[in-house]
Amino acid sequence: MGASEKPRRLDGGQSRCPRCGLLGDWVATLDHDWVLLEPDMRPLAHTVPADRRWIELSDGRVTVYGVCPPDQFQRCRIEHDLACPAQPLPDLWPWLTSLRTENARRVERQTDPKPRTPPEQWPDAG
Repeated sequence: MGASEKPRRLDGGQSRCPRCGLLGDWVATLDHDWVLLEPDMRPLAHTVPADRRWIELSDGRVTVYGVCPPDQFQRCRIEHDLACPAQPLPDLWPWLTSLRTENARRVERQTDPKPRTPPEQWPDAG
């Protein structure tokens, strides 16, 4: 996260990740800082480790929510760095690995706009 890319307004907005090129949401934190969050991704908080849960507050800011166990219906946000396909991270959670794989496909589709050609002979499916 480069300092020059951080938004100047409280509503944040979106910008592209410098590593993979996908859009992320800049959101202000309670500590008067900014965090780039994965857009349109709000998993159940109990599926995310306590130190990785970003809970949205009523004023639009976010804070790390370390309460264990959280309410079973509480939703949270995750940092884009966890879902960035260009980041070498361990397999933290199966759903996150799936998200990183899908984001890698999205990057590939953005950089290669030509549709793939089907194989000349389809495999025998029995």
